[in-house]
Amino acid sequence: MGRVSRQEPDNPPGGTGGGDGSSRRYEHEALAAVFQVRDGSMHVLLWRRAREPFAGRWSLPGGSLAVEERLGTSLSRHLAVKVDLTDIGFLEQLETRSDVDRDPRGRVIATAYVALVSTDVNPTIPDDTAWFPAAHLPPTAFDHSSIIRSGLERLRAKLTYTNLAFALVPAYFTIAELRVVYEACLGHAVSPTNLQRVLLRRRIIESTGRRTSSSSSGGRPATLYRFRERTLRVTDPFATFRPPGMDVEPNGAVT
Repeated sequence: MGRVSRQEPDNPPGGTGGGDGSSRRYEHEALAAVFQVRDGSMHVLLWRRAREPFAGRWSLPGGSLAVEERLGTSLSRHLAVKVDLTDIGFLEQLETRSDVDRDPRGRVIATAYVALVSTDVNPTIPDDTAWFPAAHLPPTAFDHSSIIRSGLERLRAKLTYTNLAFALVPAYFTIAELRVVYEACLGHAVSPTNLQRVLLRRRIIESTGRRTSSSSSGGRPATLYRFRERTLRVTDPFATFRPPGMDVEPNGAVT
């Protein structure tokens, strides 16, 4: 799909209306925190702004909502046209930001999404777009670093009570590959034995009966697994009702 040049408004956004603001209409934009595990760590996709405000800083991909356009449709359009990203394994609305001063040009309401990309996808991205480790972000524009943090929190929480990891791995994977994804998301070490046991017990993954080819070093071929479902499913509903401060580890333990 061909790309178009980025369009950043020259004038402050925001509509016009009555003096009391009762009939004023504001610009609404859709943004995406696109996450992918790359080189063993969680990365987020950002693009560098060419214009003020925040010229030279990095921001989340997205853009303005067109007239009579749905938010999800708008975001998919912006991702496809501006960064050539169409192979998304999971897309979910995260939150709406309505802080009055989030854009210095005028009030802009933003609805942010979380988008997940599998490790076997390597999209071609423009020169002004790059993947950055989520734990080490470059200088960002607007409130986008805060949105990224919210997206990571959502992702980590959902890994404890759903099968969401299906969107971050290929159709067939080894436990070692799955472990890397969990560790990148959660930010700490995960026992592969416990991870395998818990996910099999919850009927989240299953063995395909196939194995990988032997490695060049002559290592033992590993079993290939797959997710039983590649759509979102709650697998541990009680995890969402645990008291604050009690986190669920991938090995099933509650801390």
